[in-house]
Amino acid sequence: MHAAIASLALAATLASTSGCVERKISFTSTPPGALVWLNEREIGRTPCETEIVYFGEYDVRVELDGFEPIVTHRAADGGAWENPPLDFFAEIWPGKVLSETLFHFDLVTRDDSEPALLDRATMLRDRIEAEHAAQPETGQEILDDLKNEVEDRPAQTPAQF
Repeated sequence: MHAAIASLALAATLASTSGCVERKISFTSTPPGALVWLNEREIGRTPCETEIVYFGEYDVRVELDGFEPIVTHRAADGGAWENPPLDFFAEIWPGKVLSETLFHFDLVTRDDSEPALLDRATMLRDRIEAEHAAQPETGQEILDDLKNEVEDRPAQTPAQF
């Protein structure tokens, strides 16, 4: 009797631990053959896919010679079984649960003419100048400002008791 119960418990344990959720992101592009990076890690050329551990926000970069590169932020959302309490049952399900997110990118031909190149360079310069102007002061500039404030104050003597 004990052997039957032990066998049944072992079978139930094996069945409950054999299940898993396979999470992956698939990448496609028009035209195919674009190189894909996910969170600065090279994945491959489209069409391609990669397994992920968690759903969430990802940085994606897609590049192909002769086309404008795409740098974007995308969300990979799971199905209903990724939300409590269904996630528990998806993990212990005896079979495999596949959760796939598809990211498709339509690449635009890059204009490499001289006027277009100059326009892109001007836009980049303007953006860099705007970012530089918005940066806070360096530590040395802050110290110099404080030093000037202290030097400009009239000397104060402690009160005599």
